[in-house]
Amino acid sequence: MLARLPIFCRRAGAAAALRRRATSAAQQKASVRAELAELRAQAEVGGGEKRIAAQHAKGKLTARERIAVLLDEGSFVELDPFVTHVCQDFGMEQDRPPGDGVVTGHGTVHGRPVCVFAQDFTVFGGSLSSAHASKIVKVMERALRTRCPVVGLSDSGGARIQEGVDSLGGYADVFQANVDASGVVPQLSLIMGPCAGGAVYSPVMTDFLYMVRRSSYMFVTGPDVVKSVTNEEVTQEELGGADVHTRVSGVAHDAFDDDVAALRGARKLLTYLPLAYDEEPPRVEAYDSADRADEALRLVVPDDPNEAYDMRNVVKRVVDGHSLLEISPDYARNVVTAFARLNGRVVGVVANDPATLAGCLDIDASVKAAKFVRFCDAFGVPLLTFVDVPGFLPGVRQEHGGIIRHGAKLLFAYAEASVPKLTVITRKAYGGAYDVMASKHLRGDANYAWPSAEVAVMGAKGAVEILYRGKSADEQAEKADEYARRFANPMVAAGRGFIDDVIDPAETRKRLCADLEILHRKDLPNRPRKHTCIPL
Repeated sequence: MLARLPIFCRRAGAAAALRRRATSAAQQKASVRAELAELRAQAEVGGGEKRIAAQHAKGKLTARERIAVLLDEGSFVELDPFVTHVCQDFGMEQDRPPGDGVVTGHGTVHGRPVCVFAQDFTVFGGSLSSAHASKIVKVMERALRTRCPVVGLSDSGGARIQEGVDSLGGYADVFQANVDASGVVPQLSLIMGPCAGGAVYSPVMTDFLYMVRRSSYMFVTGPDVVKSVTNEEVTQEELGGADVHTRVSGVAHDAFDDDVAALRGARKLLTYLPLAYDEEPPRVEAYDSADRADEALRLVVPDDPNEAYDMRNVVKRVVDGHSLLEISPDYARNVVTAFARLNGRVVGVVANDPATLAGCLDIDASVKAAKFVRFCDAFGVPLLTFVDVPGFLPGVRQEHGGIIRHGAKLLFAYAEASVPKLTVITRKAYGGAYDVMASKHLRGDANYAWPSAEVAVMGAKGAVEILYRGKSADEQAEKADEYARRFANPMVAAGRGFIDDVIDPAETRKRLCADLEILHRKDLPNRPRKHTCIPL
């Protein structure tokens, strides 16, 4: 009996040791769970309740509140909530909030997947560190791998100066990610606070950029630098506010009165965009008859060729009801760019607007339309073009500003586009602008004209002044009438096959819907090459 006692003691000791280890492991797990809960709680409040209150006092939502408005309820899955910065200087090692000033993850918008990042101004003013940048790059890489759009919500004071060149490197990493994603998945940027210096280049390289009035601004150099260099005094809003960039510079595509309106605008825009370049744009069940005729279209073009009308009204009558979503509505209004639907299918609309500059193409309109055409072509969105263009805008300022180069961008974009291209000439199609606006010569698929169309080198008056220089005013007037009878109509172009048919305006929708139904199967690959050299 006594001989067995040491064995018993050893077994009892081992059991006690096991219990101690089990207790220690359980305590350790409980400690980890408590630490995780604490870190998650810290991440949820960002910079703390006081800074959240300051954000709300400015009329701004927090990063997490913005994500909640953007995404479908309950769909957000966060990534990297525990990432912290690695800076050891200027006392930063004592302050390492989880998340490091940016919330990243994925969710859904109207049931379709989206990746998202939102900078948190309550944490270090949303400034970008190397860790902050790595989180953004990581979620953008996920968007590429999973083939879904990425939405960035910017609200940042700029580079985190405590990190020096590491912060600059972080910006470059984000820029590279933007370029890698370009043309692969749609990229949307919402500027919801400050965005200055090098930080501006990431959002401007994305496909669509929205701003919030009175709370967001973008500029490379701020008012203080401008004053010190040029002695000009200007406010942040005057230098780079939402109205400046949607009306003057064209940097932003639209502006909204508050965060919620901007986020809802982004949700609406996403309903028109494919998930990726190799996915079809989202089609909805047709709710507007493809055979719907609209007799009002027979009367919309004035008899006087110099009288203006609003092309937007024409477009709205042709596309599916209430489907028009205009892009850059306040910039270069002489050309309309918009998404719409035809029989439930998404199309990209480009249209000259005679109500502004008589519909002439100028520098701003050419660049605006060219960028939109290239986006549509990159993501498989058919192009629907309405033409009423008397030519390129003349003038010294336009010529010196490079209208030749900028106009060539639109020509190049249309010529390169391999998506279905449908064109309707409603009135004037003069000179080189006729060629540029998705003409048959640029591989147009369906090119129509209304009876009111005028396809010619120039208007009758200008042509006669050249052809009959030196003749009396009465003789020139007579010749102008003769020129108009012969050329101010679509019949010559129709006779050459440059337009496919002269159609009844009331039947425009029916013809376009029928064409789109067959053309969505179009396969026209471009010639193999590394890339084209558009005249930038």
